[in-house]
Amino acid sequence: MNYIHRNLEKVVLEATREYPVVLVTGPRQVGKTTMLQKLMEDTERHYVSLDDLNDRNLAKNDPELFLQLHKPPVLIDEVQYAPELFTYIKIHVDKHHNAGDFWLTGSQIFKMMEGVQESLAGRVAVLSLTSLAQAEVSGGEMEPFVLDLDKLSIRGKKRKKADTLEIFNRIYKGSMPAMVNGQHSNSNIFYSSYIATYIERDVKALSDAIDTLKFLNFITAVAARCGQMLNVAEIARDADINQKQTKEWLAILERLGLIFYLHPYSNNLLKRLVKRPKLYFYDTGLVCYLTKWSSAETLEKGAMNGAILENYVVAELVKTYMNCGKEPFIYYYRDKDAREIDIILEQDGVLYPMEVKKSSNPGSEIIKVFSLLDKSGTQRSKGAVLCLKPELSAIDKDNYIVPIWMI
Repeated sequence: MNYIHRNLEKVVLEATREYPVVLVTGPRQVGKTTMLQKLMEDTERHYVSLDDLNDRNLAKNDPELFLQLHKPPVLIDEVQYAPELFTYIKIHVDKHHNAGDFWLTGSQIFKMMEGVQESLAGRVAVLSLTSLAQAEVSGGEMEPFVLDLDKLSIRGKKRKKADTLEIFNRIYKGSMPAMVNGQHSNSNIFYSSYIATYIERDVKALSDAIDTLKFLNFITAVAARCGQMLNVAEIARDADINQKQTKEWLAILERLGLIFYLHPYSNNLLKRLVKRPKLYFYDTGLVCYLTKWSSAETLEKGAMNGAILENYVVAELVKTYMNCGKEPFIYYYRDKDAREIDIILEQDGVLYPMEVKKSSNPGSEIIKVFSLLDKSGTQRSKGAVLCLKPELSAIDKDNYIVPIWMI
């Protein structure tokens, strides 16, 4: 089993030199602990996991003694199980002021973790690790995706090219390290166990009133709507639960880092826009398992191929930012006339519109919707069609054709 180097490694080391606490959050089994344990080899830092019930009990009931037994520099795994620790970590940090004393991991998204923001504000560097990006799988150095022709050309030299079937193989296999590095070969067995672990451990820890079968039906209904605008009523109907419960369970999926949203781009000059976000999964392998596709070939020809391809592209774009320690400013556009732009990337006050197409030869009609942003009052720059064309190309001087394997 080969270790796959993560782009976030260098960001962790930089933050360790500047902050007393480094917190790496992300879903289970994306490689947080593996990455940090690799980085702490040949150092004095030691490791303790709050998955161990004895250590968890001590951390919750006597956090001061816990930190006496586990002195910095230390890596504390699954810290969300004992938010009582945060106050005592703050006391230690304020007393000693040592950069890099604490490495923490958590299987919940930072902004939703109890106690961290209040206790460690200004003392913690918060980083998010997602499942593997395709650049990490191919061993290439990753930078945030930008629509710059020179940078795209350089990017293409560092990526592993892929035809249509290979892209759908990547989508179907998913991006969890244990699947990519060959530790597990059967995706059905892996994702079945993955969901069972999530429901029994993390989901039930956040909500005691979880019915396992109903939650499985719920997450399946959510997966069937990846790449679509959020429709709570439809999900509730298919999962046979009420809308209040649906909203609560969606918040759990977001808190655990399984799903994320693209919010609609809007400003004061744009009227008649929809307000609902679009829903995506970080890992398309999980979507394929839940929606019961039997192979990459059947997926590529199936009814959901466009939606899952869009999910893959949006997730890969987001990963290029998050796994570099940066926040992505990515939106979508849709007005009341159902005119839509799949992706809008905002950088330095400039908008870059993009469309995702399951095509190897997109035509110029696709980019006509980009002009909708001209009424926004915000500068619009280069646009692109992200598609299955094998090489970098262009529709015109302002709109590129970017292969999906190049993201």
